[in-house]
Amino acid sequence: MSFTNEIKRRRTFGIISHPDAGKTTLTEKLLLFGGAIQEAGAVKNNKIKKGATSDFMEIERQRGISVATSVLAFNYKDKKINILDTPGHKDFAEDTFRTLTAVDSVIVVIDVAKGVEEQTEKLVEVCRMRNIPMIVFINKLDREGKDAFDLMDEVEQKLKLTVTPMSFPIGMGYDFQGIYNIWEKNINLFSGDSRKNIEDTIAFTDINSSELETIIGQKPADKLREELELISEVYPSFNREDYLEGHLQPVFFGSALNNFGVRELLDSFIEIAPSPRPKHSDTRLVKPEETKMSGFVFKIHANMDPKHRDRLAFIKIVSGTFERNKPYLHVRQNKNLKFSSPNAFFAEKKEIVDISYPGDIVGLHDTGNFKIGDTLTEGENMQFKGIPSFSPEHFRYINNADPMKAKQLDKGIDQLMDEGVAQLFTLEMNNRKVIGTVGALQYEVIQYRLEHEYGAKCTYENFPVHKACWVKPDDAKNSEFLEFKRIKQKFLAHDKYGQLVFLADSDFTIQMTQSKFPSVKLFFTSELD
Repeated sequence: MSFTNEIKRRRTFGIISHPDAGKTTLTEKLLLFGGAIQEAGAVKNNKIKKGATSDFMEIERQRGISVATSVLAFNYKDKKINILDTPGHKDFAEDTFRTLTAVDSVIVVIDVAKGVEEQTEKLVEVCRMRNIPMIVFINKLDREGKDAFDLMDEVEQKLKLTVTPMSFPIGMGYDFQGIYNIWEKNINLFSGDSRKNIEDTIAFTDINSSELETIIGQKPADKLREELELISEVYPSFNREDYLEGHLQPVFFGSALNNFGVRELLDSFIEIAPSPRPKHSDTRLVKPEETKMSGFVFKIHANMDPKHRDRLAFIKIVSGTFERNKPYLHVRQNKNLKFSSPNAFFAEKKEIVDISYPGDIVGLHDTGNFKIGDTLTEGENMQFKGIPSFSPEHFRYINNADPMKAKQLDKGIDQLMDEGVAQLFTLEMNNRKVIGTVGALQYEVIQYRLEHEYGAKCTYENFPVHKACWVKPDDAKNSEFLEFKRIKQKFLAHDKYGQLVFLADSDFTIQMTQSKFPSVKLFFTSELD
């Protein structure tokens, strides 16, 4: 198959939502259709001890939440699909924001009973800023929930999206009978039997035919006709260009747990979703069709396999083909590296691949060369943009609880920080280490992983800081900057890359500092360009 066809076959997307809306369950069901797994493990059902394929860290199994982004790939019809399943929990939002730099489109999952929740709003905002095409999947239709029209209004108002329904529910909760597929003009009846792998569909060329009454009953048939008429009057009809530009969002209804409405979602997804898109670097726009390889690291994960202490850097291929054992330039370090065993993923299963194409996610074994945002090329000197570190919102001193294990603790902290789990700040005054995180749950994850993966124990102490501000003076030698450093020395630290950071105790302090030292610029993300 030609290089251009390989690019056209690829669909790389992320699934985002509020915790518990059914993201991981939907991922499982998509894999089921792709024939990648034989049975799906219900994420929270203790009767099935098979955890969901995509949650592979022990702590995720205990809590029933996804902590790290997992990468899964499968083939469906003639398409190669790469899914990035992201954590929904807000304490892990930073991982999700970074993952969104590696996807070409997104599926937003919404719980029919809860509607649009706060975390969904934040994530959709990031997608809107980047014009990422979005499809909305309204989940859990077999439970009592909000009216379908009310839900679509809520999506439009809260998420500031323009929606067009591609399928529509017949009844809901107790009365739920199935889904009318507007896109393919057929009805999918719901039997309520989740053991049935794939439901039967009945094609309908004419929604007004009396056959509809025989199948779903008089009242539901009248109601469905009314609703479909209303849809055609109120909502714009689907236009692929508008969707690809991020101006129109198709909506699907279903129940991932019962494997219902998922096939409709997947079938139209592979038809309408974009193949790999171009990406901006600091020098130019890089297109997937270019023959020279380029890609960037959007995630690093240590100890994917507890039996072997390994670190994987996840790379999204932007252009060209990535080949095994071929040397590539690591732009930041200006050195050539080659990789003898690049991995492709299927959750816990990894396989070595000889060649990967734009849109693919490749895992590279890393001995400490990579940090998030690094670019690999065939020699061109450029960096891909848009993978910042955000200012943490929680800060604690980290102390060693076992003096015999100082080395293990240092190594563990070092590797976990490379993963972007949290950020490490070393105080200038006394070299004490402070860990900053986006959410408080991160501390538990760090403590757990230090103990179980590195054999090191730590304790925390509160450190009253409001925000970390990266510092960039107009001139590092001028008296104003030196005065700033003298007065604020107690609150100055360096991040992992040696950049100067001011740990401010309140918004008021930040304002006062900015007005007192105007030539010292403060930033809330670490991308200081």
